[in-house]
Amino acid sequence: MEAINKNTKSWSEIKDKVYGKKGTEKRNQLEREVETLKIGLLLRQAREAKNMTQEELAKVIDKKRTYISRVENDGSNITLKTLFEIVEKGLGGKVTIGINL
Repeated sequence: MEAINKNTKSWSEIKDKVYGKKGTEKRNQLEREVETLKIGLLLRQAREAKNMTQEELAKVIDKKRTYISRVENDGSNITLKTLFEIVEKGLGGKVTIGINL
């Protein structure tokens, strides 16, 4: 078995070097951006699992298709009220939110 190159860095090491250690402002911003992208991805996956188009979902919750597209591609522009509408009214699901301290 070949030895791992000692110059190889883990993703955690790269994040620490480029964005700073956990708890720094730059690192916190990165973590927030990742979470917002995850929201959009989760919404897209849920919509596709329901075999709905963006247009169909938008119609159910009285939004434009372009808004659904923006939310799926960047979840940062969504309010909690709209998140609940999309998931509960539009997709028939339930939102659960957690806080880690």
